[in-house]
Amino acid sequence: MVTKKSKTRTVKNTRVRVTHEFPALFDANSEVLLLGSIPSPKSREQGFYYGHPQNRFWKVLASVLSEPLPATIDEKRAMLLKHHIALWDVLDSCTIIGASDTSIEDVVPNDIASLLAKTKIKHIFCTGATAHKLYEKYCEKATGIKAVKLPSTSPANCVVKFEKLVEAYRVIRRENGRCPTDERRE
Repeated sequence: MVTKKSKTRTVKNTRVRVTHEFPALFDANSEVLLLGSIPSPKSREQGFYYGHPQNRFWKVLASVLSEPLPATIDEKRAMLLKHHIALWDVLDSCTIIGASDTSIEDVVPNDIASLLAKTKIKHIFCTGATAHKLYEKYCEKATGIKAVKLPSTSPANCVVKFEKLVEAYRVIRRENGRCPTDERRE
């Protein structure tokens, strides 16, 4: 089966070189950075983050931020920037099979430290174990910031229920000072 994905042709179960095709989302007021690993084929198709229709990322963030679920890329950008949240991926490029983070090899990391220099970011969160592992290995030393590992919102991580994802992601609001103190938990 051959399918067309973005600017590359991918044969199912074949390793391909993927390069990040869209920029980080941030502005000078960003205080929190959320990092994935590398955009999925669906995200590359759409030209924006967390584009798979069954990925729960946007539903989780809308719930955490007490915002309506954004439908368009512009609405997603506006929601994150309103809450001083930046969004990017740990990797600029890698080889990968489909959307399988566990198959990632031959990595080239993004220059996270240069993004931090343009913002007020003091807290970094990785949206899954692979992103966290890659960040620790390739970026943490340059940034000087330890990242917090959050559970993946991917449809492949169906073990973690929506309510548990929302509870885990609430730490984002606490870290940028936008969470009432009664929601703080140890």
